[in-house]
Amino acid sequence: MHIRDWPLEERPREKLLARGAGALSDAELLAIFLGSGLRGQDAVQTSRELLAAHGPLRTLLENDATQMAKLPGLGPARACKLTAALELGHRHLAAALERGEALTDPTSAGRYFAQRLRGRGSEVFAALFLDTRHRALAFEELFQGTVDCTEVHPREIVRRALAHNASAVIVGHNHPSGDAEPSSADRAVTARLKQALALMEVRLLDHFVVGDGPPVSLASRGWV
Repeated sequence: MHIRDWPLEERPREKLLARGAGALSDAELLAIFLGSGLRGQDAVQTSRELLAAHGPLRTLLENDATQMAKLPGLGPARACKLTAALELGHRHLAAALERGEALTDPTSAGRYFAQRLRGRGSEVFAALFLDTRHRALAFEELFQGTVDCTEVHPREIVRRALAHNASAVIVGHNHPSGDAEPSSADRAVTARLKQALALMEVRLLDHFVVGDGPPVSLASRGWV
């Protein structure tokens, strides 16, 4: 059965318009990009097979355009569209920071760290430096480690905060395993960093851990 023959409320495009993009499954979102499936399949079925063979979604989309173009059901044109859509999303998340707007929503900082750090093969520890009005001054990747640990030096983060004349800092790092639950080491380095920055009258606002799902905020756990 072709998608146009499905009940109206089950068609991906109509569902998106009626209920928002969040109501769609990964396969349904991907199907909207594909438009049509492989011979004898609708776009949703082809999307499900793509995700089953080359997914989950994050793994599939971490391929570059050349790699995606080789996958069944994609090809160069669709691979380029997907890659361009991802880049649009990245630029949208970064736009407010790059315009120097005040960071009033902590979750937007978490999404920004996720966009910059998710999918990396090793742990990367980064810092977002903010002025007195919580406007972004700079984002820097400061330390890189192995697949499961990174050595963080609070003194270097303090030095960079002073170089940017920052009044506040948000830090974040990724867990390549995909499990964003903060470790005891994450909590310990957060405490040391908060103490070191406070000596220079710089506030540590949050520490995000990036994994497969939503980034975890240590401030929301009461650990900052």
